[in-house]
Amino acid sequence: MIDEPLSPDSLSDASLLDVIMFDLDKTLASSKQAITPSMAALLSQLSLHTLFTVISGGKREQLEQQVVNQLSADAETRNVYLQPTSGAALFTFENGLWTAVYEESLTAAEATHIKEVLEQVCTETKLVDLSSPSHGERIEFRGASVAMSVLGQQAPIDEKEAWDSDNSKKKTLQTAAQELLPEYDVKTGGATTIDVTKKGINKAYGVRKLSEYLQVPIRSMLYIGDALYPGGNDEVVKATGITTHEVKNPDDTEMFIKGLLAKVR
Repeated sequence: MIDEPLSPDSLSDASLLDVIMFDLDKTLASSKQAITPSMAALLSQLSLHTLFTVISGGKREQLEQQVVNQLSADAETRNVYLQPTSGAALFTFENGLWTAVYEESLTAAEATHIKEVLEQVCTETKLVDLSSPSHGERIEFRGASVAMSVLGQQAPIDEKEAWDSDNSKKKTLQTAAQELLPEYDVKTGGATTIDVTKKGINKAYGVRKLSEYLQVPIRSMLYIGDALYPGGNDEVVKATGITTHEVKNPDDTEMFIKGLLAKVR
């Protein structure tokens, strides 16, 4: 694991050409938004040279819409993998379809219990008024996780960023929910989201499962995310020993990818 920011020149060609893992929100795109045309062009080029995966708390369909559907026609989709619900599932593109390699799931009873606890935490902390209008559903069952977007699933970016500019509200909600859900992992994700998964089913789990499936050592993989700092939702991957690179925003990620591509041209 490397904690200091990387430069593309610090990576060997061999390590570049194995596997790159990307967080999604605030790394490849703004929260729940499609990647920009410039990012799509860079990722399309990258797919011709290396395997990469997108790992996020969102559902597979969301990852498809935000990333895959934006790639150019000449992108090598067989080299693109999706790990939705914080790594609780892995999908490959085969014969024109996304196929699950593995997919962990919560039961309906588990999802209902988690939903009730999240609603309780909203009320007890007084941070979320559940009786107020929201931009779509606040709490969503995603199969392997239950996700709460406090302003609603379709809230505008500016409202989400203004709601918790220093991440303190999300942290309070996360801590309160974790105390009531000790058998689960409760993590922050995106601008206003709390994700709940089975204990141990998190992005570190996703790193290990991807390594196992591709038969690529974790030391030959690179993880790029915006929240690798203590308490960030990407920090957990450091426990696997994967090399990491922290970015500030999608523009920062674009600059890093350009540097990687310059090495293989």
